[in-house]
Amino acid sequence: MTGTITEIQVACFKLMDDLYAVDIMRINEIIRPQKLTVLPKAPSFIEGVINLRGTVIPVVDLRKRFDMPSRSSTASTRLLILRISGQSVGLVVDDVTEVITVPVKDIKSPPAVSDGMAVDYLLGVCLSGDVLVMMLDIDKLLTINEVKALESLA
Repeated sequence: MTGTITEIQVACFKLMDDLYAVDIMRINEIIRPQKLTVLPKAPSFIEGVINLRGTVIPVVDLRKRFDMPSRSSTASTRLLILRISGQSVGLVVDDVTEVITVPVKDIKSPPAVSDGMAVDYLLGVCLSGDVLVMMLDIDKLLTINEVKALESLA
């Protein structure tokens, strides 16, 4: 065996009507939204922080990060708890739908759009059945300066 990865498992989640995915190995846990403490002067896409079993975790609203219309929490809203540059972060998503296994060969380059989110935050796109899934590049969601700012919040 050569150790080449032929497929990855991704957790699919919704933002508005679109389907996104994150490598399941990057996710520590998926939880319901918690009581937030709002932080003064935090970037607009930072909802606040939560206390998760004694750890202070900044919460990023992906809708705001991607300049989508905001929405209040519903019964299906979830927080993806993961690590970005060594910092635990919660990502607010509309709904976590499923975990799928994607053959690496089926992942296509993201569409090249000028000025668009696709180029900045996507690893690629793939199909789940006949639905297009956008694979997020977690490490590009936040800039180095934003990660440092989050560390100081926590």
